[in-house]
Amino acid sequence: MALYAELHRHLGGSVVPRVLWRYFERNSSEMISRFAEYSEFEEFYTRPRNTLDEYLELHTLVESVQTVETLPYFIYRLLRGAYIFENLAYLELRYTPYLRTPDHLSQSERIDKMAEIVKVVGKASQISEYPIVTSQILCMHTRLPFEVNKAIIDLAAQNKQYVCGVDVAGGDSYYADRMEEWISLYDYARSLGINTTGHLYETTAGCYPQLLPYLMRIGHGIQIPLLYPELLKDVATRGQCLEVCPTTYLKTGTLEDIRQLKLVFDRCFDAGVDIAICTDNAGLHNVRLPFEYENLLTYDIINFQQLQACQDAAFRHAFAWPYSQRPVSLLNGLLNTEPAKALAIMES
Repeated sequence: MALYAELHRHLGGSVVPRVLWRYFERNSSEMISRFAEYSEFEEFYTRPRNTLDEYLELHTLVESVQTVETLPYFIYRLLRGAYIFENLAYLELRYTPYLRTPDHLSQSERIDKMAEIVKVVGKASQISEYPIVTSQILCMHTRLPFEVNKAIIDLAAQNKQYVCGVDVAGGDSYYADRMEEWISLYDYARSLGINTTGHLYETTAGCYPQLLPYLMRIGHGIQIPLLYPELLKDVATRGQCLEVCPTTYLKTGTLEDIRQLKLVFDRCFDAGVDIAICTDNAGLHNVRLPFEYENLLTYDIINFQQLQACQDAAFRHAFAWPYSQRPVSLLNGLLNTEPAKALAIMES
């Protein structure tokens, strides 16, 4: 049995349609009143969108019901599925904590409430029956003002037992007008010793080389090998990893055919740039991480050796994996080892 590390999964897009439907049935039937049956809701929830902006609107549907009271419900079901159906050993969940606070409160009150959200997510993720190593990436957001985004960075610095890094969400086409702001925020995060990743080079509208030096990993980044392969040398020198989410690009209209990713993988492997294969929004896609690997193999985008390299890279670049230098090949071998001996190997 293979073990997987998931580095790019949004809490808002992680809820599979059946779980969300059942929640709405029990707690908010008006949200699904226009659907005659579940199959209609699933088709609406998982169908491809024309643009990234249209796709991201679905996050607001889930964000509105992921409150401090309901987050444990959603996280338990997420981890149960990830452990049983995906063989995840490691999971980073990213989200914007401000958008899980009550929207009737003032900005300062909502900022104060964010710490409670982080704590609830952290505690809800510690489930002994599904022992996945988990951590949070807190997302700044393009729709939020500087003060809120800075507060999100401060929150990450104050909660390193739960938080392993920061990101910025909301669509990479909206950075340009506030570029100095984003640079200053990422520079501030790095000064506090916070790990950084960022949605960048996902679309042709989100290509900003000036942000690259501030990132430890690159959220998506597929336009670098596709359109700007000359940047790959510097990406490799900085030891950055691309978080590639194959199904996303078909759902958002970014790519027309998954086979377009072959050039991404070929150029990255040739340049020595690591790729971690991820799901992004597994619920919106209704897919599991092993399927992403299998699909890339099926379409001859990667071979089995490259698959193994991507598995290894995901663990190696995981911000909170305690054995980040241990390749997944070793981890998989431990599955058939007696527990005491396996622990001794991991601690050696």
